[in-house]
Order: sequence, then C-alpha cells, then structure tokens
Amino acid sequence: MSKLLQTAIIYDFDGTLARGNMQETSFIPALGLTPKEFWNDTVRPQTIKSDGDDILMYMQLMLQTARKAGLTVTKEMLQKHGEGVLLFDGLRDMSWFDRINAFGANYGLKIQHYILSSGLQEMVEGCPIYPAFEHVFASHYVYNDDGEAEWPAVGINYTTKTQYLFRINKGVHNNWEHEKINRFMPDDERPVPFERMIFVGDGDTDVPTMKMMHTKGGHSIAVYDPRTEPNDQTKLHRLIAEDRVNFVAAANYTDGSALDLIVKGILGRIAIHEGTMPADQRD
Repeated sequence: MSKLLQTAIIYDFDGTLARGNMQETSFIPALGLTPKEFWNDTVRPQTIKSDGDDILMYMQLMLQTARKAGLTVTKEMLQKHGEGVLLFDGLRDMSWFDRINAFGANYGLKIQHYILSSGLQEMVEGCPIYPAFEHVFASHYVYNDDGEAEWPAVGINYTTKTQYLFRINKGVHNNWEHEKINRFMPDDERPVPFERMIFVGDGDTDVPTMKMMHTKGGHSIAVYDPRTEPNDQTKLHRLIAEDRVNFVAAANYTDGSALDLIVKGILGRIAIHEGTMPADQRD
C-alpha cells in the first residue's frame, strides 16, 4: 500500500471525552468548594463584573482561590489532578484509539488524534489517554522559576477554537507561530485537508468549530453523556436542524457503539473519496 494519508480526529475534552469539567473531579474539591460555588458563585459574577473572558477568568480564579486555600499550583500538581478525570466508556484502556488507528490504516489512512479544549493542558497531560494524542491544544499557564503557575499563557474559548483547525490543517503544532498560519498555502500542500478532519464535541460551546468544519468540507459529530442527557436532546436536534453538525451520538467509545460505527463510516467515506479504499473492501 502507498503512504498512508494523514487524517485528523479532533476532540473537545470536557463533556466529550470526560464527564463534566476536568477541574471538578479533585481540584475544586481540594479548594473546599463545590462546582456550583466555583463556577456559578465565583467565576460567573467576577467575569461579568470585569467584563472579562470567562476562560481567562476561571484560570486566574483557580490560582487566586488555591492561594487563599494555602495551595501552590504547579504543573505537577495539575497533572496529578488530571489522573482521575472521569473518562467515558472505552477510553481509559486506550482500546478506542488502537481500534480506530488500525481501522484507518486498513483503509490507507494514518489517524492522528488531537485535543482542542478550553480546559487545562496540564490536567490532560496527567490523564491516562494523553499518549494517544498527536498534539493537545488547550488552555495553560505560565510558570515562574520556582515552578509555580503565575498567570494564563493561553486561554482557548469557543470562538478562538476555530483558529486551531487551521493550525492542524497547515501542520503548525504550537500557539505562537502566526506567519505560517496567515501565509497562503496551496490546498495540496497542507498536511491535513479539512476533508480529512473529524471534529467531536459536545454542544453549544463547540458550535463555531462544528460549523466551520461542516462548511469547509470536514465532518462533525455532537456527543452527549448517555447518563445525564438521554431524555433531553433538544439541543442536539437543533444542531442538526440548523445544519451545524453531521451526526449525533452518545459519548460511548466502546467497540460497536453508535459513535464507533459513525466514525468508521466517515473514515470509509474519506477513503473512498481519496481513492485509498482497498479493492476487497469496495462494493
């Protein structure tokens, strides 16, 4: 078989790969707060009062609240809090990634997994599935010479997420390079065309990314937590009705699940379009 074609599956994190927000598993409880006390009673009013960006505000308030509680926030500390994040079924043992990678390779596609999240990169780095990813684009901190987090270095919100699709498209795996992003690059020189991208997200905060993916010829899937949203899918139905997303499925990453079949179906469609489908797999 000829060289495998790079194909990207890009995931949001909170609500997509993990239940709830990553900070809620152990970090917020370590501050002596409930998720409601942190998000609703602390972050939200401070964001409105400051007319600020809610991502930058939550990151700064994590540091401020931790200091008041006598905790020092370091990269190692945040990575430790990422170890116990509540992942959806089929992820923690890495079987999803192994299975999808093998399926793609059989169809002439080299699957590269990315995270694109407003959550914390440091916590993702502590998560057991971190080695599966080609690159993680997420919010993160600047650290001083003593290793203590001082302020947000990058804050990714629901609209700035869209720029990272172009970074993946052009093979730029950092936050700082702008010249290459803004310079014209012929479509056939881009490492990962939009047509070979799949974005998986969980709803409203991912709508701009899903819409861009959809309009650029890529593929988007909205997922929901099967434990908490099985009876209220109005939001998901609206995403389909408004032509913002291609598919909807429960966030179940086990073999044979609806999501598993949808992703494999999309990969098959990409392989047919690219001419990499093995002859014995064609109708």
